[in-house]
Amino acid sequence: MRRFLLNNLQLKIASVVIALVLWLFVSSKGQTEISLNVPIEYINIPLGLEIVDRTGKIATLVIRGHESMLKNIRQGDVKVALDMSKAKKGEVIHPLTKDEVKLPRSLHSITVVMIEPASLKLVFDETASKKVAVRPVITGIPETGYYVRSIGTKPNEIMIEGAASEVKKINHVRTEPIDITDLTRDVEEQVKIDPVGKHVRTEVDRVDVVIRITRRSR
Repeated sequence: MRRFLLNNLQLKIASVVIALVLWLFVSSKGQTEISLNVPIEYINIPLGLEIVDRTGKIATLVIRGHESMLKNIRQGDVKVALDMSKAKKGEVIHPLTKDEVKLPRSLHSITVVMIEPASLKLVFDETASKKVAVRPVITGIPETGYYVRSIGTKPNEIMIEGAASEVKKINHVRTEPIDITDLTRDVEEQVKIDPVGKHVRTEVDRVDVVIRITRRSR
């Protein structure tokens, strides 16, 4: 009786092992890996901080899954989102982990095998703002016998905001050039503000420029 029970137990164990091997074989069949280059997103940046430098904008992922699923995957389906909620002013080394790879629910069975780079170096600066003058850029000269009587902008000052290290160096912003070659009349034109810095923003991107052109008295 004991031998019968022992043999029966062995048969059950053998059956479980065989079933497990078959399951592994079936589940692994059709599995493949692909590589994706995914933009890195930065979320939850603390108010009052700016990213002024970073070592990379793209993460390379190797993901594994069933061939039928991976062949339909699109670049935009996968994201790498780094939580910056604990960032502070200065240099930060942030490791990239598989937990920061965001996959849609339909791709839940996909596994992230590798992510590169292993970490990123970021530099944070405080946010600052101030008002600066607007200087219109004028090219050319009016028609002979005419001159520029006045140049004005509306508004004549605008607010800029961005990384403190850059904001403090800026005393004015310039407009895109306005050509007045051979003109004999006033000019009223809305023009763009030229970019003022890599990490600086302006409250408006256009201003009105008024140029008064007058005929010289004889």
